[in-house]
Amino acid sequence: MEFDVVIVGAGPAGLAAAIRLMQQAQQANQELMVCVVEKGSEVGAHILSGAVFEPRALQELLPDWQSSGAPLNTPVVHDDIYLLQSETQAKKLPGFAVPRTMHNSGNYIVSMGNVCRWLAEQAEQLGVEIFPGFPAAELIIEEGVVKGIITGDMGLDVDGSPKDSFEPGMELRAKYTIFAEGCRGHLGKQLLAHYALDKDCSPQHYAIGFKEIWDVDASKHHPGLVVHSAGWPLDKDTSGGGYLYHAENQQVLVGLIVDLNYSNPHLSPFEEFQRFKQHPIMKQYLEGGKRVSYGARAIAKGGLNSLPKMSFPGGLLAGCEAGTLNFAKIKGNHTAMKSGMLAAETIFEALQSGDAGGQDLTSHQQRFEQSWLYDELYRSRNFGPAMHKFGTFWGGAYNTIEQNWFAGKLPWTLKDESLDHAQLKPASECPVITYPKPDNMLSFDRLSSVYLSNTNHEEKQPCHLKLKDASIPISQNLPRFAEPAQRYCPAGVYEVIEEADGEARFQINAQNCIHCKTCDIKDPAQNITWVTPEGPGGPNYPNM
Repeated sequence: MEFDVVIVGAGPAGLAAAIRLMQQAQQANQELMVCVVEKGSEVGAHILSGAVFEPRALQELLPDWQSSGAPLNTPVVHDDIYLLQSETQAKKLPGFAVPRTMHNSGNYIVSMGNVCRWLAEQAEQLGVEIFPGFPAAELIIEEGVVKGIITGDMGLDVDGSPKDSFEPGMELRAKYTIFAEGCRGHLGKQLLAHYALDKDCSPQHYAIGFKEIWDVDASKHHPGLVVHSAGWPLDKDTSGGGYLYHAENQQVLVGLIVDLNYSNPHLSPFEEFQRFKQHPIMKQYLEGGKRVSYGARAIAKGGLNSLPKMSFPGGLLAGCEAGTLNFAKIKGNHTAMKSGMLAAETIFEALQSGDAGGQDLTSHQQRFEQSWLYDELYRSRNFGPAMHKFGTFWGGAYNTIEQNWFAGKLPWTLKDESLDHAQLKPASECPVITYPKPDNMLSFDRLSSVYLSNTNHEEKQPCHLKLKDASIPISQNLPRFAEPAQRYCPAGVYEVIEEADGEARFQINAQNCIHCKTCDIKDPAQNITWVTPEGPGGPNYPNM
């Protein structure tokens, strides 16, 4: 099938790009064929975000969003920010001691999955074709030019041989392809390597973000209240922070973000999240409530310093695929949307000039640098490096001064050139962390959590978690790092099994995978590669 533009990923960046392309085509009275492929079973099924949403890009894209029924129903009414000093102690920070980027007046507490579902409706009304359940599995690169993508084969057995139900993937060809897969997209990863797009920037930095939705008692529900925290349960060598948002329908959204540059291989981000919910500040809202959903997703948080070249022959990177999240705000949805809109404007300008496609649209960089998106990311460029270099307390103090007194325009740029996966220390040099057993009231185990993510994969299919060398987990990672995949995975995918003869065996439970991409990022040997599973496999988030 041939299109003018193929967009990979129906998240905020991909859908904003699709809408902006069709808006421009209508204004120019020009016919345009735009297709969006989405690996989730439906639009929104794989979307996971906090989320406090800044409507700036949405206002630009669809100024009538309020009258059109956009699901932005809970305006932020109050911000509380705490430094959690221990498992029982906390200090609420006054407004002047908080970076202004953390103030949320004018923003909304939303389900980003539902926002994307609504955006997809707007795109389809404009004539965009959206294909959910069709993962983009391969690039089409001919003579150095990206010509589109191939969707994944269906009906392959465990060994890769066709079953009776076999259906080959489809070639979707385009003059230009926009890659908006989200953080650590597997095709984006290939594009970075193939075209050396990241050779002139700092390495990308990542975190893993957890989220649960809780039904809580009406007396504990305060719609529009936003709570953020730093400190406990994370130690001084582990950066990150927690959040708890009071959304609509008597629901609270709670989560923890753990930066993936942590050094202790005994650390389990999932277990840290379970501990976090036990703190009195969080417990006061959750106690007596019911957990109704769970998920986790990697976050690209390198910011401006880690942005790769976004153009290459035949296409563009957009949104978290490129790393446009503003971690100083803990927000990436409005920046992803603006990134997608800029990509659409660059491509439409080329097509309108008679371009037959396949060019490296280097003008996109100038368009980006002239936008408010660049200005916002520039002002926040030092936030992450300061936290990594100076720690949570002093990094936070530095960022408060830079953001509140100098509006992010100090005349220097801090950089972090380290690689997240290379930060683990040998297990023998680190303290073992003993985590409490789940109480099944506030804290839970992995498998019951995965159940709430509605994750499902066809069992008889090739494993989508590829090991470059199957011996490394046991021969290298186990003796040196106590095989950290057992702990950094939030879904119980990786296990070390002791056989009857005493030998250790590495087991991959691929059916549990919630597509967070943490293993692809944090494995110290960079031995695990995440690729798309068959069809619509993965989580099915209803309101994340």
